[in-house]
Amino acid sequence: MNALAHPAVLRVVPMMIGHLDAVVAIEAQAYPFPWSRGNFVDSLAAGYFAEVMLDPVGRPVAYQVAMLGVDEFHLLNLTVAPARWGHGHGRQLLDRLCVHSRAEHAGSVWLEVRESNERARRIYLRYGFGQVGVRRGYYPAAQGTREDAIVMSLTLRQPGSAP
Repeated sequence: MNALAHPAVLRVVPMMIGHLDAVVAIEAQAYPFPWSRGNFVDSLAAGYFAEVMLDPVGRPVAYQVAMLGVDEFHLLNLTVAPARWGHGHGRQLLDRLCVHSRAEHAGSVWLEVRESNERARRIYLRYGFGQVGVRRGYYPAAQGTREDAIVMSLTLRQPGSAP
């Protein structure tokens, strides 16, 4: 593995408006129906938990946005640039979200993922998320159709709690 791909040389910082050009470009590479710049601006303005992972020269390679609810965090977006898949960046961000969630006394993390996004679903299952439901017609899809979302949840143990 070369030095640029090694997670140890990457740093994670709060997402700022100045990151959004690169974040939106990654979003367009990763998804057929990407979030808009406005979605990110609104998330930042609302004070959501938003982080960006930067390479050694400061270019975003991954990011996440999550919203605190009542006793839970809702992961709204976690994306790794397709060229950086397979290096553990998504897992690092999930680890950070879980640490942050526990610090905020949240008992769980929830998310929706496209039914067709088998790669992401496998990653979440391996991490410990379980499928808890389906939202019918949740996502826009090709030719004006809609795609179901798989709803997943991860229960967080608080430090010092029984296993």
